[in-house]
Amino acid sequence: MGEDSILVKGNKEGLNVVINMNMFKDFTDMLEALVSRLSSGKKFYKGSTVKITIQLKLLNEKEASKLKDMLFDEFLIKDCIFEDKIEKVSKAFQGVYEGRTKFIKSTIRGGQKIDYPGNIVIIGDVNPGAEVCASGNIVVLGSLKGYAYAGFDGNQEAFIAAFALQPEILKISDVVARAPEDATKPQYPEVARIKEGTIIVEPYLPNKYI
Repeated sequence: MGEDSILVKGNKEGLNVVINMNMFKDFTDMLEALVSRLSSGKKFYKGSTVKITIQLKLLNEKEASKLKDMLFDEFLIKDCIFEDKIEKVSKAFQGVYEGRTKFIKSTIRGGQKIDYPGNIVIIGDVNPGAEVCASGNIVVLGSLKGYAYAGFDGNQEAFIAAFALQPEILKISDVVARAPEDATKPQYPEVARIKEGTIIVEPYLPNKYI
């Protein structure tokens, strides 16, 4: 299992654990991997608080309870706090989680290129000179000021969305658009998609892109 499946980081309050559920075949598989990951530092966790961040899939009540019991019994954790990353993100942009999705929790800087055969969700900005290419949709939870190419495998249903959509160039499938230099920058999320052979940009409307 890759290191990106479970990330563990200590802080003054206790422990932060980020779990990418898409990297596991089921909940049991994840639980076994988590026990293995935490075992090396077992003596340091006693009496601490653990914040568990779940990405891409939600735990049901029974699974969450089982995970807590394991942490309390095996590692003597004092408290466990859950944060479902998908729930927070999906309130802003619905429908992007169909199929393979890559989450990037950092700003993409000029000169960097991200290329992924699925959806890309960036929790950060895309700076001028940066490139983001996806066969699916692109969602930026920040400012998009670089080059974005969605649907690179010919998918004309793909879309590009951002809290601040200010790209150098947008491309969806084989259709290209440039942002006008003197355009007024709105203070709300926008979505770019193909309509009648042209890329149009419009305000994001919840549930429209499911």
